[in-house]
Amino acid sequence: MDRPSIPIIPVPPRHALDGSVLVHPPSDAESGAAVSDQYGRPLRDLRISVTDRCNFRCVYCMPRAHFGRGHAFLARAEILDFDEILRVARLSVALGVRKIRLTGGEPLLRRDLDRLVAMLAMLPVELTLTTNGALLARQARALKSAGLDRLTVSLDALDDDRFRAINDADFGVADVLAGIDAAVAAGFAPIKINMVVQRGRNDADIVPMAARFRGSGHILRFIEYMDVGATNGWRLDQVVPAAEVVRRLEARWPLAPLGENYRGEVARRWRYRDGAGEIGLIASVTQPFCGDCTRLRLSPDGHLYACLFAGRGQALKPLLRGAADDRMLTAAIAGLWRARNDRYSEQRSAATAGLDKVEMSYIGG
Repeated sequence: MDRPSIPIIPVPPRHALDGSVLVHPPSDAESGAAVSDQYGRPLRDLRISVTDRCNFRCVYCMPRAHFGRGHAFLARAEILDFDEILRVARLSVALGVRKIRLTGGEPLLRRDLDRLVAMLAMLPVELTLTTNGALLARQARALKSAGLDRLTVSLDALDDDRFRAINDADFGVADVLAGIDAAVAAGFAPIKINMVVQRGRNDADIVPMAARFRGSGHILRFIEYMDVGATNGWRLDQVVPAAEVVRRLEARWPLAPLGENYRGEVARRWRYRDGAGEIGLIASVTQPFCGDCTRLRLSPDGHLYACLFAGRGQALKPLLRGAADDRMLTAAIAGLWRARNDRYSEQRSAATAGLDKVEMSYIGG
């Protein structure tokens, strides 16, 4: 049966597309040395997936039916080493990157990750990491000492049975909360908590999650369930629109909208009117933000992707392990970005939602 079309909720765009250029193109002062794509979007963010492996089998990301015992993960020799990652990051910074996020898979599974953090921390960037929290309690202090600036922890439910069913690895909520506490003790603040919301699976935890993190200083972010990859069985009727999340929360605690912290911020921010902190809504399905996308993604084996919903990437590993000098490598990175013309979330439909796309567990969120 054909999937229904995706309803797009009209909202005032922050930097909407107008034909082939941004309505508000970046000024020279704003862009600095950044290269721009076909829509005038500058390169600002680099997301580096350090491993395709994960200790969870979350149903929306790495469903066990596709990533079970017979799945072939990347061999160690195929994965970029730390020096290769640093080289790509350094050249990307020269092209305008100002923030680097380490992802996976589960990045804390990568051996000696704190050493990579220390290497990247020498660059003039904000250095962040997203983790499921399973190994955070034992690594938080080392990551902070190495120079990691910020942490984001994925937590999709407070109800323990629901959480174990989602991660499909029999991992309990208490251990993730212990990892968050350890990160606070190590000096990380505020921590962002990401919850991917699926109707009928964990939407009953929307209000309990908000109650748990209100007043904590952490920032809870609700993410619409997206059609990333080709294995998670995405259906439109499982999407809980961000506007509905806001309505549910406002029924309990009055909210007020906040402005964006910076251009390209994916979360729309709201604050509790009683001063108990803020929440974020990431609404790629119902409130697309392609017009402000500044993110480039590097896979564990050295492929560059200009979109989370891309079908294939550009291989950098032959250049990294060949005779290419920095000029050639920079030209490859810049060329990919300048040629970029994707607008997937703005063009999403029943037809596009069914296309084969790279798996999120391979290139991170």
